[in-house]
Amino acid sequence: MAANENVSIFSSASLAVEYVDSLLPENPLQEPFKNAWNYMLNNYTKFQIATWGSLIVHEALYFLFCLPGFLFQFIPYMKKYKIQKDKPESLENQWKCFKVLLFNHFCIQLPLICGTYYFTEFFNIPYDWEKMPRWYMLLLRCFGCAVIEDTWHYFLHRLLHHKRIYKYIHKIHHEFQAPFGMEAEYAHPLETLILGTGFFIGIVLLCDHVILLWAWVTVRLIETIDVHSGYDIPLNPLNLIPFYAGSRHHDFHHMNFIGNYASTFTWWDRIFGTDSQFNAYTEKMKKLEKKTE
Repeated sequence: MAANENVSIFSSASLAVEYVDSLLPENPLQEPFKNAWNYMLNNYTKFQIATWGSLIVHEALYFLFCLPGFLFQFIPYMKKYKIQKDKPESLENQWKCFKVLLFNHFCIQLPLICGTYYFTEFFNIPYDWEKMPRWYMLLLRCFGCAVIEDTWHYFLHRLLHHKRIYKYIHKIHHEFQAPFGMEAEYAHPLETLILGTGFFIGIVLLCDHVILLWAWVTVRLIETIDVHSGYDIPLNPLNLIPFYAGSRHHDFHHMNFIGNYASTFTWWDRIFGTDSQFNAYTEKMKKLEKKTE
């Protein structure tokens, strides 16, 4: 009975979303996107799309999303939004980070990306435009992937902080106590594999079209670069997402090393009390701000 009620609620919600979608004006970018997508399908093989397409999407978006944070360090006005103002970025550290990123991206992640085509073939994941999911279903599946990844990340990240193994793997990611956007994927190769597994679990469970691979990559990169940015920008639209951790939450993790283990949402840290030091620090800073006013 309960299962039938849940199905009925989900169906009603789905119909409501479809109705709202039908009232929205037609997306002017849909036709150009459709033409570009079909051009890609007609001129490239599935292997090229799944492998080189995924690599290009990841590399282009990663460094594009890192660019604003990189430029902020040269804009005096933005310094007031820097979270750890006493630890400015240095070009030396960023160059070091960039070199490690190139190794991780092309020697660790690229071999994994090469398996994307075989994954889509094994599970019969479609590429064609006609089977592409609607925007709201795509967002819903990306949200599901984020919840799955966040859960995996919390528990495995917390394990990597265990005193017996921390210095061998995760310590590299904490080399920079004040994070910056490009540092999001600065990690030991084993950590790239261990924590990166959480990214793929959602894909395995929820992928119904190759577009989800690229949509989820986009969402995940926006999130992880944002929380590593080192800046708390006002009116950040990501902060409108319920339970979103944000840059201050993760910045404290790099500053304190203990607590705030989740990647995207705050609920696991709240449930297990691993945000207690962060909450105490936040209250302390609020009191200091009031005294200085």
